[in-house]
Amino acid sequence: MRDCKRALIVALLALAACLQGCANGGSFSSSSSGPVAPGGQVPGSQAVGATPAAMPGAPAADLPFSGMTVNTGDKLRITVFKEQELSREYEVDSTGNITIPLIGAVRAAGLMPAQLQESIAAKLRDGYIRDPKVSVELLTQRPFYIIGEVTKSGEYPYRSGMTIMSAVAVAGGYTYRADTGKIFIRRSGQTFERSYPTSAGVDIRPGDIIRIPERYF
Repeated sequence: MRDCKRALIVALLALAACLQGCANGGSFSSSSSGPVAPGGQVPGSQAVGATPAAMPGAPAADLPFSGMTVNTGDKLRITVFKEQELSREYEVDSTGNITIPLIGAVRAAGLMPAQLQESIAAKLRDGYIRDPKVSVELLTQRPFYIIGEVTKSGEYPYRSGMTIMSAVAVAGGYTYRADTGKIFIRRSGQTFERSYPTSAGVDIRPGDIIRIPERYF
């Protein structure tokens, strides 16, 4: 009987030792922050060296600009050879069209003068004039606007090739409070303004609203 008890005690001690070993081998670090995906990256985290995603709603970069593109508010001189009634000055309306006798509304906004004259000629050939000779000249474009810390803020005529510095010069130069290191521009048709360093070679476009900020002392 004594031998049986001794054997039972030895068996219980061996079982306890086995259970203790399993507990030590199955422990985990309390610093774990959640399940780890294949490759060792926590789901929802960003891999080291990955490029951050762009912020939603951030303004897009400026689109390429041609100063000769026709737009709303521009004035054109259209000449149709030997057709005095059609040859006159036209203004592009708010819908981007011009209205020409015989052919009615013609889309003008977004076209180069050469493209517009071909569009007009095509419409005239369609039952009106056998071989129309059309020329389109861009007379004036929409003005630009400059506000903020310049001597004379307001509306100014646009001239092809204008830059930040030429726009400021037209408005009489900076005031003594102006931050001369940057400007803000809101492009025509956009609802936001972008910041540009004054030293950047940024083109000024018809319809731009330029704001010169105040310098903080």
